Amino acid sequence: MEKGEGAPLGALSARGGNLPRIMSEQEEDSTVVVSRPRRKGDIFSSRVGKMKYVLVTGGVVSGLGKGVTASSIGVVLKACGLRVTSIKIDPYLNTDAGTMSPFEHGEVFVLDDGGEVDLDLGNYERFLDIKLTRDNNITTGKIYQSVIDKERRGDYLGKTVQVVPHITDAIQEWIERVAKIPVDGKEGPADVCVIELGGTIGSMIPLGHNNIDILDTGDIESMPFIEALGQFSYRVGPGNFCLVHVSLVPVLNVVGEQKTKPTQHSVRGLRGLGLTPNILACRSSKALEENVKEKLSRFCHVPEANIITLYDVSNIWHIPLLLRDQKAHEAILKELNLLGTTQEPILDEWTTRAKIFDTLQDPVRIAMVGKYTGLSDSYISVLKALLHASVACRRKLVVDWVPSADLEDATAIESPEAYEAAWNLLRGADGVLVPGGFGDRGVQGKILAAKYARENNVPYLGICLGMQIAVIEYARSILNLQDANSTEFDPDTKNPCVIFMPEGSKTHMGGTMRLGSRRTYFQNTSCKSAKLYGNVKHVDERHRHRYEVNPEMIAKLESAGLSFVGKDETGQRMEVLELPCHTYFVGVQFHPEFKSRPGKPSALFLGLIAASCGRLEALLQNPQNPSRVSVTTTPKHTLSNGVSTKACQNGTKITHYQNGSKSMSKNGLVNGNIYSNGYGVHA
Repeated sequence: MEKGEGAPLGALSARGGNLPRIMSEQEEDSTVVVSRPRRKGDIFSSRVGKMKYVLVTGGVVSGLGKGVTASSIGVVLKACGLRVTSIKIDPYLNTDAGTMSPFEHGEVFVLDDGGEVDLDLGNYERFLDIKLTRDNNITTGKIYQSVIDKERRGDYLGKTVQVVPHITDAIQEWIERVAKIPVDGKEGPADVCVIELGGTIGSMIPLGHNNIDILDTGDIESMPFIEALGQFSYRVGPGNFCLVHVSLVPVLNVVGEQKTKPTQHSVRGLRGLGLTPNILACRSSKALEENVKEKLSRFCHVPEANIITLYDVSNIWHIPLLLRDQKAHEAILKELNLLGTTQEPILDEWTTRAKIFDTLQDPVRIAMVGKYTGLSDSYISVLKALLHASVACRRKLVVDWVPSADLEDATAIESPEAYEAAWNLLRGADGVLVPGGFGDRGVQGKILAAKYARENNVPYLGICLGMQIAVIEYARSILNLQDANSTEFDPDTKNPCVIFMPEGSKTHMGGTMRLGSRRTYFQNTSCKSAKLYGNVKHVDERHRHRYEVNPEMIAKLESAGLSFVGKDETGQRMEVLELPCHTYFVGVQFHPEFKSRPGKPSALFLGLIAASCGRLEALLQNPQNPSRVSVTTTPKHTLSNGVSTKACQNGTKITHYQNGSKSMSKNGLVNGNIYSNGYGVHA
């Protein structure tokens, strides 16, 4: 065999073309499922040998929740005692999500190894409590780059490099390689790999002529992946591959009837591409009626027992419970030849958490002052971290979206209504959060928000840019350096508080920032941040930035009362700042939201929520059990009328009400109207 030719061929695909002949798992190993003794924390390990794969695809329309569905499938399988890993396939040509606008694709999620990936990997990590790698996010750009690199090295020895078989083989090899990487802190590969294929397969395009529609087989860039996955299902063989297709069953409001045609067409398109669904996960506003299931089963060739309803719920923590209650795990395990070798799913913590969320009554209002407030997915990890912390503190999260540009003086002239509305939201909040971001749009508004929180003793958390904003505001207001700025926004400023990092690149944008998990050392273990983390000396958090606080300004800032309580290993890079005279004024260069989990909320978000509802002091005494802190706990320096008065080192006197306003609101709400969605409760 010549170098680069691959394995001997010989099999024909269902589509009639030649495929690489790789033995099916049944041929290689007849013993697919065996049992082993019970272990603590991993009650059953259901198999020895070959990896099992669950592929999740979506049809009809985008935004149905494939990511949450894939994550929930992983949760249920993990609850059955299996070890689970995840892969997300994004068909776009970008190498990674690092250079994409949040308005285009939502948040860029950062992994421990510095990978800038799709936000769905954040869902996987939060739901499954695992740590993925950059290779767990496959993109067209990565695949084509790897194939082209091989061609340049001469690996193909002059062969004509084509989509089939070279690109499709590369996709399959990537999946098999990454599926074996441990992600749960244990040795050895996982039992099941859940793969989510991005994009939509089988949507209907109206032609507008005689009510005739045509079937769109999917995004054109998805075709190599669909072909590769069709080959892959044949390679691993029956009993090792299960396809879950997420589709829409709309309900017509006029007659209230559930319509199956969109799902029928979607499945037809999927089958036409060589993939046959084993399970249908149907998104609908209500549970599927029996006659609807029967109809779908007849036309989609899927057993009724394998048709699951993912109807609207009060919070996404109910989704794994929906799957369990409808025996989705049994259908999946049956397709994977694992039925009878695992335990019944244990989801007690998920059940308790979902019920607690639904019964929360007392609100805590957080003003999210940002640049991308028009798309909540831009800050999805921040929202999830706030939600985790608020549930832990037994408070109902209310997020007020404040476009930072609307706080600026220019908006007061151009749009007085928007200006007034933004400031009303800020003044009515119990706490203020300024998340990360890039670019100078809305920066002045963020500075004003930080100033308002500092002067009125309103709890404040600044993340990445939010920390840098706090430094700029302090330099301007306290050090009287009116032109203090970041060189990102004003390269010629005479007082650069924030500067470009020496190791950064000014010519290449992708993957050139300070990325991934880095260690922060606390300079003072008695500071609030260290206490919230459990009185530790250091902490590892994920970073994504190319600007930092100017080390030459630190002495001036600290002499004026700002305290940099966390630094990197060199002691020259500022990681955490606090204002000691403030109830809770914390800025961090890292992104704590990326490591927050439903059962293990981020320490700093927990501090923000606790401070916002007057429970910080009690939390600092018992940071491991936020739910046991009495709700009636009053904040330090608070008088009986709810007013807190305190003097800072610089002589500034701070007076503030618990709702962050100069006047108390009757019920803590601005207008009394709050709406529930998947993130918590947003105004």
